[in-house]
Amino acid sequence: MTPQSFRTLPPDGGPLRVLVVGAGGMARVWLRAILASPDTELAGVVDLVPAAAEALVCRAGVPATPTGRDVAALAAATRPDAVVDVTVPEAHLPVTLQALALGLPVLGEKPVAATVPEALRLVAASEAAGELFMVSQSRRYDRHLAAFRDRARLLGRPGILTTDFFRAPRFGGFRETMAHPLLLDMAIHPFDTARWLLDAEPVSVRCEAYNPSWSWYAGDAAATAVFEMTGGIRYVYNGSWCSMGLETSWNGAWRLSGELGSAAWDGEHPPEAELHDADGVPLADGEAGQAACGPEGVAGALAEFVHALRTGVTPTGEVHANVLSLAMVTAAVASARTDRRVHIGPLLEKALTEALTAATGPEAARLRAWPSVGEALAVTPRGLHRAG
Repeated sequence: MTPQSFRTLPPDGGPLRVLVVGAGGMARVWLRAILASPDTELAGVVDLVPAAAEALVCRAGVPATPTGRDVAALAAATRPDAVVDVTVPEAHLPVTLQALALGLPVLGEKPVAATVPEALRLVAASEAAGELFMVSQSRRYDRHLAAFRDRARLLGRPGILTTDFFRAPRFGGFRETMAHPLLLDMAIHPFDTARWLLDAEPVSVRCEAYNPSWSWYAGDAAATAVFEMTGGIRYVYNGSWCSMGLETSWNGAWRLSGELGSAAWDGEHPPEAELHDADGVPLADGEAGQAACGPEGVAGALAEFVHALRTGVTPTGEVHANVLSLAMVTAAVASARTDRRVHIGPLLEKALTEALTAATGPEAARLRAWPSVGEALAVTPRGLHRAG
C-alpha cells in the first residue's frame, strides 16, 4: 500500500510557524528545539491554564509570544503552519482532531493516543483531512542507534533482539501510583526502536509484569516481554524501574544476533559487531563508527517533520507507521494482566470496532471505508497474524 499523501507547504517558504499545545515539562524541551532551529518559528503556546503558558514563554526568553487556552482562537489570531502537541496522552485525541479539522498538520509527542482505538481514529482523521500527523519517537534520532542499525544490516537474517533496561528513578507523582508504570510510560521507546531496527512488525507477545519486594512503586515496576515479530524473529524486553546499581543507559542495552554474527549497543557509545562469513570464519572486528546523523532527540523529530511538509516525503513517524508501537504496549499489558499470549491482529480488529463506535463525522467515514486494519496501516496480513 502506498504511503498516505498529505498537504505540503511551499519548499521555499520561510520558517515553519508552530503553535505549541501544552505547557508542561516536555514543552520546555520542545520550545528549546523550536527556538534553536532556523527552520521553525514559535507562533504561540496554548494551555488550559493560561498562567502556565505565560510562565513557559517567559522562562524560554520569549515573553512576547502569544498565549491562550483555546487552540482555535489562538490559531485564528496567529495563523500558524502547524501544531506541536505536547499535552498528556489523554488529550492527544481531542487536540489532534481539532488541529486537523482546522487544516493544521500535527507533530505529536508519544504515544499517538491514550488507547489503540483512539489511535485508529486519528489515523482516519488524518486521512480525511489530508494533513500530516507525525508522532515523535525522539529516541530514534541518535547517531549511535543509527550506527547500530547499519551494523545490523550486515548480520544477514536476524534471529534474536534483546533489550535490558535497569534504572531506579524516583519520580514521585502519578508514575508511582500507576498499575504498570514501566510498560505504560517507558516501554514504548524500546518497542518502537525494535520495530525500526528489525524492519519487522509484532505478531504476538507473552509478558510477565511484577513488582520486586523493595519497590517504591504501587504497580508493577518490572516486566519481561517476549514478542514474536514477522519473519519468526524474537524480541525480548527485560526491564525494571527499581533496580539500583549498575544502571543501564536510558536507552537500554541492546544485542542483536543474526545468521552472520552479532551486534551490541550499550545505549550511550558507538556500537560494536562481530561478523563471520558463511563458513563461520571471523571477519573484521566489526567495530562501528558514528553513522551520519542530523539533529538528535526532539530536534531530529522536528527537522524530519519540517522536511516532510516541505517535500512530501513521508516521515518515519507518520501516524500509520506508529500505531503498532502503541499496540505492542497495549498487548504487553493485556498479556501481563491475563497471563496469556496476546496476538496483535485480533487486538487491532477489536480496536477498530471500538473506534467505529466512538467516531463521528469524516473520521467515521474513513474508518468504514478501510478494507482491513492491516491494509489501512500498510501492514501485510503476515504482519498481524502468525504465518501458516
